[in-house]
Amino acid sequence: LTQDQVWRGLVMKAENAVLFVPRMQSCTVLERWSDGLLREVVNDGHRFREKITFTPTVEVLFERVGTEDNAGWITNVISESEHGLLLTFTFAVNLPGAAPGTAQERAKGAAMRESYVGAVRATLARVRELVGEGKL
Repeated sequence: LTQDQVWRGLVMKAENAVLFVPRMQSCTVLERWSDGLLREVVNDGHRFREKITFTPTVEVLFERVGTEDNAGWITNVISESEHGLLLTFTFAVNLPGAAPGTAQERAKGAAMRESYVGAVRATLARVRELVGEGKL
């Protein structure tokens, strides 16, 4: 994959994540502007909004907005290394219903981490599939 192909895949994912994230039920773009968009998603039964900012062709920043109990951010960063192209996902999100430092928080965090790791794998698989189909 090239950086441009991965970038275009990340933009497609921002616009319609249902094609990339198996556990996502819906993704609706509510507003667009020159360097981003606002979307509403339903993921695993949880509804929230995300402000997405594009920094071509390097980073997509997802910021959850309009809710304190489900606040957080996610970045998708494309970079080069001695091993080739890297795609790094970083997550910092609240875990509603879990008190900080508790076993419940750790369990919810582990489940969320597994969900996001699955989303990363699914994203890369879908980008590769789209490249193979000549759509990226």
